[in-house]
Amino acid sequence: MKKLIPIATLALGVIVFAAVAFTQQSNQSTATTLQVANTEPAATESKPEPVQEDKMVYISLETTKGTMFLALNETKAPISTANFLAYLDEGFYDNTIFHRVMKDFMIQGGGFEEGLKKKTTKDEIKNEWKNGLTNTRGTIAMARLGNQPDSATSQFFINLANNGFLDQPRDGAGYAVFGQIVKGLDVLDAIGSAPTSPQGMHGDVPVDTIFIKAATRVSEEQAAELASAEG
Repeated sequence: MKKLIPIATLALGVIVFAAVAFTQQSNQSTATTLQVANTEPAATESKPEPVQEDKMVYISLETTKGTMFLALNETKAPISTANFLAYLDEGFYDNTIFHRVMKDFMIQGGGFEEGLKKKTTKDEIKNEWKNGLTNTRGTIAMARLGNQPDSATSQFFINLANNGFLDQPRDGAGYAVFGQIVKGLDVLDAIGSAPTSPQGMHGDVPVDTIFIKAATRVSEEQAAELASAEG
């Protein structure tokens, strides 16, 4: 047994030496791999596409109940917005009335003068009801005839409540929203709570006439303030 001890010791030493050599070789290999990996160019991070904001046109409706400020969405509703602004710019809406007020539903105007005298309008426009805008509280939409989707001219309505059913094609199409109130919901509610009565062929006419005294575009400075308040 004494003769076997040196041999065993020698064998053990060989094994230890081999293990150390293998570990060193592995470490060198790992270091080389890391060096190679570190020399590769860093991947370029893809930047998300900037979100394009809708182009808005800001207008004011000065009424006998106060002033409402609205943002009209020229991006999503270009036809309706251009049509409304064409009437506005020529003073068509000045001194017209809200001839139809339905509590908890909507207020409608843009087509009649005092005494329910109907104004002459431009041609009818295409219905943009599929533009992604919906009939929620405070939104403005084009009024039209039933079962005639493309019959809108100058008249509009403003929603007093969320009226999602107006977004559905009950008669072939919904009702096209083209903007919303950004300031003056209290004025909307004041008009919407006005007492009404039938007058001639018209129902839900305010007992005390509610005028649109003036409809105008607002200045760039005021538009910026309204846009900031909206955001």
